[in-house]
Amino acid sequence: MGVLIVAASVALVVMIVQRAGKAIPAAPSGPPVEMSLGQPAGSRIAGIAPGFEGRVAVWVQRPDGERLVILDTRNGRALGEIRLGD
Repeated sequence: MGVLIVAASVALVVMIVQRAGKAIPAAPSGPPVEMSLGQPAGSRIAGIAPGFEGRVAVWVQRPDGERLVILDTRNGRALGEIRLGD
């Protein structure tokens, strides 16, 4: 039973090392893309979450309510907004 525990522990460590060593894909090269959320004065960014296919979700707190703005990082455009709350 002790040998089985040691073997399982070694296998777990090997698996963690292999996964940690995988290369992270490089960011696309080229000039930086300027982005604008186009939100009114008094707005602030409360959070950012990565999406898929070059998209990012930005949680914006505005004076008139909260919004979730979806951005396309490849061209810097806002794809849409989702109103949160009422």
